[in-house]
Amino acid sequence: MLQVVLDLIYPARCPVCKEIVIPKGRKICVPCESRLQVIHEPRCKKCSKPLEQDQIEYCSDCERKEYHFEYGYSLWIYDSVMKSSVSDFKYRHKKEYADYYVEMLVKHFGNAIAKMAPDAVVPVPVHKSKYRERGYNQAEILANGIGKRLGIPVMPDFLVRSKKTLPQKQLSDKERLKNLQEAFMVNKKAGCGLSMPAKVLLVDDIYTTGSTIEACTNVLLKHGVKHVYFITLCIGKGF
Repeated sequence: MLQVVLDLIYPARCPVCKEIVIPKGRKICVPCESRLQVIHEPRCKKCSKPLEQDQIEYCSDCERKEYHFEYGYSLWIYDSVMKSSVSDFKYRHKKEYADYYVEMLVKHFGNAIAKMAPDAVVPVPVHKSKYRERGYNQAEILANGIGKRLGIPVMPDFLVRSKKTLPQKQLSDKERLKNLQEAFMVNKKAGCGLSMPAKVLLVDDIYTTGSTIEACTNVLLKHGVKHVYFITLCIGKGF
């Protein structure tokens, strides 16, 4: 009954057009959902970027770099549609968009995550100054949703962003990784009663060059984690 009342007072808003979703019960408008570019095979076996040819296993980026995470998945191309949607989710308190995002992530990658068999889901952290400014960490909202749906423990404070870095979008590929060096720390007191996880699933909103996932991975491996995977909403196509 409470949910019915809440739905009347706060009807679901479409994460694309921002209007009240029709028909009722959906989390996104039917026409808007068709605008999202879901990534299908062939995709890079390491980072999930779409590939032009079936014969190729890895994108040019993963071919020339030595990433230390195992592999990961992204659901949508980071185009203008998703850029607007994620920006609202991230900066304009549209936390309810996570309901649709998480539903789709689990629908598309639930089985893949089960094969990874992670001991914990860990969100990529934001610096405390950004957290105070926004009031939340968008990656933590996604991680909590995934963990709840799949029955995997979430360790929201396991990784800490200890250094405030420059905005990644202003930097080149090499500058991004350098910018993130020593930016993350493992908080061993935030285990939620869990021992050091052997397998971790990192969660973030966007994968561009992979620098953030790689920086987090290196810190986790340094502190005893054996395998790191990742899940993100979107991935850039031009790297």
